[in-house]
Amino acid sequence: MSQIQLNVNPHAGQAAVHRSTARFKVLAAGRRWGKTRLGVNECLDVAAQGGRAWWVAPSYKMSEVGWRPIRRIGTKLGAEIRKVDRQVILPGGGWVQVRSADNPDSLRGEGLDFVVLDECAFVREEAWDEVLRPSLSDRKGRALFISTPKGHNWFWRHWLRGNDEQQVDWESWQFTTSDNPYMDANEIEAARLNLPERIFSQEYMAEFRDDAGGVFRGVMAAATATEQAQAIPGHGYVFGVDWGKHNDFTVISVIDVTTQAQAYVDRFNQIDYAVQADRLTALYERFKPHTIIAESNAMGEPIIERLQRDGLPVEPFNTTNATKKAAIEALALAFERGTLRILPDPVQVGELQAYEMERSPTGLLRYNAPAGMHDDTVIALALAWQGASGAPSAGETVDIPAADYRRERRSVVWNR
Repeated sequence: MSQIQLNVNPHAGQAAVHRSTARFKVLAAGRRWGKTRLGVNECLDVAAQGGRAWWVAPSYKMSEVGWRPIRRIGTKLGAEIRKVDRQVILPGGGWVQVRSADNPDSLRGEGLDFVVLDECAFVREEAWDEVLRPSLSDRKGRALFISTPKGHNWFWRHWLRGNDEQQVDWESWQFTTSDNPYMDANEIEAARLNLPERIFSQEYMAEFRDDAGGVFRGVMAAATATEQAQAIPGHGYVFGVDWGKHNDFTVISVIDVTTQAQAYVDRFNQIDYAVQADRLTALYERFKPHTIIAESNAMGEPIIERLQRDGLPVEPFNTTNATKKAAIEALALAFERGTLRILPDPVQVGELQAYEMERSPTGLLRYNAPAGMHDDTVIALALAWQGASGAPSAGETVDIPAADYRRERRSVVWNR
């Protein structure tokens, strides 16, 4: 770099990518490795030499990740900042502009010297093939692809190309989060212990997985529990409840805390409030659970209020992306570690095996059933497992009056 330092103390991986003379560089790296800092400085270096550079992100909101440091550093360099265009023009006339790939056709028209595709595993392939690659042709521009992996998609294919010695214009790298020497090793270890293995391997180890969209591993191996018609004396139980909405099913999942196994699952699609409350109450009388974790969103709230008035130990669960993510990841971890057994219910097994993970345009991980499928048994099981994770041991399990329950209930993970 002639006028701009890569950063104050570039680590070895950043320096290696920067020094490469390859025209097309493909970097697969874990979270917090330093991809953004590297890409920002590469863009500004091109601009400092009078060139034209673009920072392209999957969405407008995600592009803020690049725009903030580009604007901040550009200001220190005496650049003209055009906020409306999100463009930084350096004193020598070179510039960096931040764009989004929401609409690939909007990227047409510019001849470029350099482009960074940020989180490009989540950018549509046509944005590169049909628009960005041609924009580099007349000026023989270069490109840096930076991303965490997302299965075996086009970013993976480019990464493979960079590992092929016959592709002289391409070079690839793969770094884990821990390859950043400035990252706290304890933080990475905490993530490894608390995240499902496939998520940790993708987001922190930068591994390309062919099952990247899946969430639950070992479902069939865990499907060995035996159904219980009613409570076994001395055993403790928790319920997880996902209420039916429109064409969805209401599902009540029962976990035997003593054996760490699913004991019963009730699935029905009668959405009348009174019917749902009565059916849950009848199941409560059979198992006398210590805790019932029930989704409180939408129609759940009035049903929960009725059940609480009737003395049932119902704990409302407010479903947001964050709370759902925590519950699903805890359930996935239980499958991976073999700490939970479930009933071999074909509907439940199918929903678990089909469940997907994806990253939203804002960068958030989201968990959902595939289009056209249900996830009622998955959510009910996840809520029950949250309750089981914080439930008392069998020796502590008693039939607690509702007033005492509300006063003495524990602080458990579903309220995080």
